[in-house]
Amino acid sequence: VMKPEERKIVSYHEVGHALVNALQKDAEPVQKITIVPRTMGALGYVLQVPEEEKYLNTKKEIEAMIVGFLGGRAAEEIVFDTVTTGAANDIQQATRITRAMITQYGMSDKFGMMGLESRESMYLDNGTRLNCSEQMAAEVDREIMRILRESYEEAKRLLLENREALDKIAEYLIEKETITGKEFMRIFREVKGIPDPDAPAETVTEVAAEEVKTTKETEPQDMP
Repeated sequence: VMKPEERKIVSYHEVGHALVNALQKDAEPVQKITIVPRTMGALGYVLQVPEEEKYLNTKKEIEAMIVGFLGGRAAEEIVFDTVTTGAANDIQQATRITRAMITQYGMSDKFGMMGLESRESMYLDNGTRLNCSEQMAAEVDREIMRILRESYEEAKRLLLENREALDKIAEYLIEKETITGKEFMRIFREVKGIPDPDAPAETVTEVAAEEVKTTKETEPQDMP
């Protein structure tokens, strides 16, 4: 059982992930957020599912993933003015995919289409091996640090610009412990004043008709 302060930190951490992803057009949609601990050690998680089956990722999608991975730690720093050990796996994942983007996928502006790393046997440890000099390896590490630093700053920017939504959704998650992607987006739209695109057309028509009626009733009438 988590202490109230830890529940609050985990809630902001997970909502940080979800909100950063929701604010990026190349990220996958959020389906579920929970702060119910799992047996494998995670104190909470965000479930994202692509809208359709896919086998490839674009460079923009991978960049959005990296920013999303760092959204939890960014939320902790913004809200609590410190960070916790809860972001360890996020940092590992972000570093892994950033390295692969540079060394395997040819998606680095600095190194271009150079194959700097190759995979070992997929039937053993599935590890990788660098195919470059120590000097080049050091340059790769510096490029990884640059991308991670810029991605982290982008995550913080998105959350700072949407701090009210971050607070509202985190409070709701603390109360409910598990929320759906629809609940998450409903609160976000309410805070931002964005109409629900799934609202029935007749409801929108009724609201518009009521506004017209109200306007007519308040307009000054000409004297006979």
